[in-house]
Order: sequence, then C-alpha cells, then structure tokens
Amino acid sequence: MTKEVLLTISGLHYDTFSENTDDENEPIEVITPAMYYFKNGKHYVLYDELVEGMLGTIKNTIRFTDSKLEMKKSGITNTNMVFEKEKINVTPYDTPYGEMMIGVYTKDMRVSVKEQDIDVSVAYTLDVNDEKVADCNIVMNIKANGK
Repeated sequence: MTKEVLLTISGLHYDTFSENTDDENEPIEVITPAMYYFKNGKHYVLYDELVEGMLGTIKNTIRFTDSKLEMKKSGITNTNMVFEKEKINVTPYDTPYGEMMIGVYTKDMRVSVKEQDIDVSVAYTLDVNDEKVADCNIVMNIKANGK
C-alpha cells in the first residue's frame, strides 16, 4: 500500500430516542487525502479535519489491528476513542463547548486488508455521561492513491 491514500469514512447514528428517524439517521461521509503506514503489526492512518464554522483543525490518528481500533483526535476537540469487540471503553471527549464522558461498547468489528485497499467496519453503542444515546456504525475505506 502506498503512503499517500484516499480515506473515506462514513458514520451512521441510529438515535434510539428520536421520534423522527428519517432526517436524523442520514449517514455522514468524509472523503479526504490521508497518510498511511504499517508498523509493528498495526495500521496507521493520519489526516486533518476541518470543522465548518470553526477556526483550527482536528488532527486525527487512527490505529488498528484485526481486533482493536483507536481513534485519537487533537486540536479543537480532543479524545482517544478505543473500539474492542464486546468491550466497553470510556474516555473524556473535550470539545469547544465543554467536556463530556463518552462510552463505546463495540458490538462488531471487521477488517479486510487487500494489497491496495483496506475496509474497516465497526458497530457500537454510544453513551454520553452514562446514558445511551445511539447505536452507531463507522465504515472506513483506505485506498492507495493512484498518483
């Protein structure tokens, strides 16, 4: 796999308390250039994220194996989310509006590695300050950049 990649991340939150599920369950998708490398049996993807209406960026580092994914964000938001199948991980999530404690219970995680293409999917339950707020999915595709 090349060092320069194209990263596609889509996320879907199924709000368990909302009465209107049509509009709120729209997937959010980001397609961005990223840097990829493989070191000591772990895959790494690094990319910067711009947030509409805010100054500054979020530096994202995604590190994963077949059984564990870590998503570290630093900048205008800060967190280190950890996804491990059938485990709950709790971490602070610092935003410009304040800090909250989030928990993720990973129900399923799948990683498919091919020569020029990696697919990752994670299904999890999200809670904020000890209250369940949504069932969520993250789907990532890391594709070799054809430069």
